[in-house]
Amino acid sequence: MEQFKGQARLPKFAIPKRYELKLKPDLSACKFTGTLEITVDIVGETKFIVLNAADLSIQDASISFRNLSSNKEFWPSEVVLVEQDEILVLGFYDVLPLGDGILTLVFAGTLNDQMKGFYRSTYELNGEKKNMAVTQFEPADARRCFPCWDEPDHKATFKIELEIPYELIALSNMPVIQEKVDGCLKTVTFQESPIMSTYLVAVVIGLFDYVEDFTPDGTPVRVYCQIGKVNQGKFALDVAVKTLDLYKRYFSTPYSLPKLDMIAIPDFAAGAMENYGLVTYRETALLYDDRHSAAANKQRVAIVVAHELAHQWFGNLVTMEWWTHLWLNEGFATWVSYLATDSLFPEWKIWTQFLDQTTEGLRLDGLAESHPIEVEVNHAREIDEIFDSISYMKGASVIRMLQSYLGAESFQRSLALYIKRYACSNAKTDDLWDVLEEESGEPVNMLMSSWTKQQGYPVVYVKINDNMLEFEQSQFLSSGSPGDGQWIVPLTVCFGSYDTRKNLLLRDKFEKLDMGELMGSSNGIASLMETSSSGGCDVNNPKRSWVKLNVDQTGFYRVKYDDELAVRLRLAIEANCLTATDKYGVLDDSYALCMACKQTLSSLFSLMDAYREEHDYTVLSRLISVSSKVAMVAADAIPELSDEIKQFFINLLHSYAGKLGWEPKSGESHLDAMLRGELLTVLAVFGHDVTQAEAVRRFYAFLDDRNTTLLPADTRKAAYVAVMQTVSISNKSGYESLLRVYRETDLSQEKVRVLGSLASCPDPDIVLEVLKFLMSSEVRSQDAIFGLAGINREGRETAWRWLKDNWDHILKTFGSGFLITRFISAIVSPFSSEEKAHEVKEFFASRTMPSIKRTLKQSIERIHINAKWVQSIRNEESLREVVKELAYRKY
Repeated sequence: MEQFKGQARLPKFAIPKRYELKLKPDLSACKFTGTLEITVDIVGETKFIVLNAADLSIQDASISFRNLSSNKEFWPSEVVLVEQDEILVLGFYDVLPLGDGILTLVFAGTLNDQMKGFYRSTYELNGEKKNMAVTQFEPADARRCFPCWDEPDHKATFKIELEIPYELIALSNMPVIQEKVDGCLKTVTFQESPIMSTYLVAVVIGLFDYVEDFTPDGTPVRVYCQIGKVNQGKFALDVAVKTLDLYKRYFSTPYSLPKLDMIAIPDFAAGAMENYGLVTYRETALLYDDRHSAAANKQRVAIVVAHELAHQWFGNLVTMEWWTHLWLNEGFATWVSYLATDSLFPEWKIWTQFLDQTTEGLRLDGLAESHPIEVEVNHAREIDEIFDSISYMKGASVIRMLQSYLGAESFQRSLALYIKRYACSNAKTDDLWDVLEEESGEPVNMLMSSWTKQQGYPVVYVKINDNMLEFEQSQFLSSGSPGDGQWIVPLTVCFGSYDTRKNLLLRDKFEKLDMGELMGSSNGIASLMETSSSGGCDVNNPKRSWVKLNVDQTGFYRVKYDDELAVRLRLAIEANCLTATDKYGVLDDSYALCMACKQTLSSLFSLMDAYREEHDYTVLSRLISVSSKVAMVAADAIPELSDEIKQFFINLLHSYAGKLGWEPKSGESHLDAMLRGELLTVLAVFGHDVTQAEAVRRFYAFLDDRNTTLLPADTRKAAYVAVMQTVSISNKSGYESLLRVYRETDLSQEKVRVLGSLASCPDPDIVLEVLKFLMSSEVRSQDAIFGLAGINREGRETAWRWLKDNWDHILKTFGSGFLITRFISAIVSPFSSEEKAHEVKEFFASRTMPSIKRTLKQSIERIHINAKWVQSIRNEESLREVVKELAYRKY
């Protein structure tokens, strides 16, 4: 047995081809039993069968070979469950015959409360608490439901049968072909599936309502939910029906199963899961209520549904060969979900909003403790941590960069060919590059290997020297430390107008561009200074002639301009010469460079001041995020200027908030509705008196009459946060009122809104009460992380002490999944002193385990980055004058 311990992958001498699985769950006792017949092809000489199993008791096992001249059955001489590696080893006296055998297993397990494997979720019906049985197998938890070859390249067909109480509904990947009632039980048999990986098998059992529609091809699509919530499924249903048809055309391949079910699960650790033909979701990601869901909730539902349905092609039909290539699933599904959402809702300007995805990818990949897109995975315990911003956001952003370089039509043809070539099988990253290279004629492998096989990304420095633009790339690290990475960078450059642009590949560390050649003049810079600009710029002012790299932010890199070019860009922003995507990019790059101590906070403030007339939702949303982060770090660095800095941010933001007001206006856009909530929330946090007073007034009117129009869903978060600013341990009425809202609603999105507001209170004693509440039975385990997101500067030390005091309980509750990493990153990352970094490292020195190792290192690195930034701000001589000027300027 020793030879099988600690292996990254299962041995290849036995290959599963077909599973016949029978499960009998007991929802009252929270247990289940099962029998399994697996058709296994023995392809190598062996006395062993090695497969995955965890948290199961094996009651019987044998393998029979019916293809021999006489049937022969083998019973194992030993059956060993290796718990640390989650494998089941069956040892036999004799060498097993080659060819197909039937492996029979009888087993039992527990419907756990860990939201993975075969687990229980709770709901209420007519005031009575009930259990439903749910599966969540990605990445490696099918083994907790039945013994299997739980690796993505071991595809097989599945025939599933369930024995359940007769009144319940049973769902699986395929349609029901037979139901037989026997007393108070019934046996539900499902159609056999096409070949698929074990992590995509799904079963859900409980009481549900559903709403149904059909695609143009006649494929039935249903949204299932708790009884009484069926109307909340109609929006997602409409999105799903249209998206399936859109993907059929985009990939030139129809949806491959006879039905699609989507179901909202009350207890669900991830956002959603793309199980083939039975997609499972958190309620917040699938259900939408016209009156009580915000515009942001509606958008999230559309994007998540589009993401999960993209997986029916990218992931389910064509599956990654191993978890190293997870990004092939998640990066592509993320990118394609924006493509679909943009097609369905063009007024949402979703590709501008996509920059938030890119920013998250850049943020994580700016750490020394990041990882490549193609990351080595040596054990199942390591997989959870790579479901992160690299696999999703960086993956999607690199795809967008490649599509921009190759062109949309060539890229689409290549994806359709890739799907056809690898349908019903597995693929690696290089397989996709080969198809794209073949179809486009471009050196895709060479271009992309530096982006997927090495971690990090470049910052491109650009400056004017004589008649040349000079470019230099180096690895960007948020710590400001030098890196040694080098990339092939697809550069795009605009010169004073979007009509004058240049595309080039930066293959080396340095590159020059002759401005004269581009501008048609012997003096390109002078010509640029004189050239006419588009977008309403003042062409008589030479400083309005600007240079912008990474046009429309399609590249996954940052840009650092020399002082002269930076001034021109700032003036171009003031004159509204740039697109929203480019204004976003200039701001985000400047913020990142400031954090890395590559430019001053004064220069960042001067740039932010140029956005005072901004009205685009995504740009303002990023301005709000940057303001919030800077306010926290500046309070650590220069607390005596904290109020003035907040006043500067209030000056920047409150005028547009005033234009939007508190209530929706006739004909306003989806983006206006989202912006209203974000602006009012940040103004309440920054202490804007008028906003806070109006928010509190509207909240108490809403508390007395939930049907009031005074507090629409889009502005509730702002009101809740404002109320918590007034709460203290001696005056808890606002806190208790918010808990009342939480307890009286059955809408998950409303509960999340409340949870995200509670910890924003400046009183540490209240924050401690909130943290205790998050761990109470009133809050579902999946939702506790939303409460952590609201912790502010005043509450972070309280949260850290609480984490240490309750670590064993937190670990027991959340330690078996990725949710535990959210506790660490949310509570640890905001600190900004070397002493705190040392304290955190010391506490976890004896508490590190594989599932949190990477997250812990990243969180400690963020503390070091913040500490270095704080010191840099303290040493900045002219900052005080700049802040006071901006804080008291009249707009």
